[in-house]
Amino acid sequence: GFSSRSVEVPPAETAGATTAAPPAAEASSTALLVVDVQNDFCEDGSLAVSGANLVAEGVAKLLGAKGSRYAAVIATRDWHVNPGTHFASLGAVPDFESSWPVHCVAGSQGADLHPAIAGIAWDAVFDKGRDEAAYSAFEGRDGEGTCLATWLLDHKIDRLEVCGVATDYCVRATVLDARQQGFGVRVLVELTCGVAPATTEQSLSAMADAGAELAGDEVALGTTSGSLAQQFAFDER
Repeated sequence: GFSSRSVEVPPAETAGATTAAPPAAEASSTALLVVDVQNDFCEDGSLAVSGANLVAEGVAKLLGAKGSRYAAVIATRDWHVNPGTHFASLGAVPDFESSWPVHCVAGSQGADLHPAIAGIAWDAVFDKGRDEAAYSAFEGRDGEGTCLATWLLDHKIDRLEVCGVATDYCVRATVLDARQQGFGVRVLVELTCGVAPATTEQSLSAMADAGAELAGDEVALGTTSGSLAQQFAFDER
């Protein structure tokens, strides 16, 4: 369930001191939103994105060092049951635009969060894409059926720091929806990784144009032999 992460207030001065105690700090209204850092999107997964393992490790490090500064920490998952044409038909070659290899099937190991972050005490996890393609976290619902926007408003969250996979797909869609719905957004660029360089650069520009703050210069880079790497290497020949 939701647990407030309020900022600790320094103790008041000792009795008799003339210096007034500092006022109580306001509880943070910023949540960390970690998008789709799941096994199938990480190196060796069925739809691996280069750099995703580094993103997972970086998120774990961030929360270990600075997690208390967030009012909430939230994750999203692709959670497919029967997403229709989002999965390429058996025997068909996916086009990597509207049809994709099978990935993040609900309840499978591939749909689990990366081991580096699986043990985090998430305040909420939002699943999306049960019966259709879903890229934005704002299409997801938690275990009680509450959509993300409603949850954030109920918990007085008005600003998001966003990271995850992939910069040019689900991170982009999430950030653009967040800005459209009036949330302040800071993108932790170095804790994202993209499918392809060109679409990643386009997506960073689109997010900035929508009013999101971009923190950091370069997305995470790694090495992968997964289907995405093979496809985009072929496309760029």
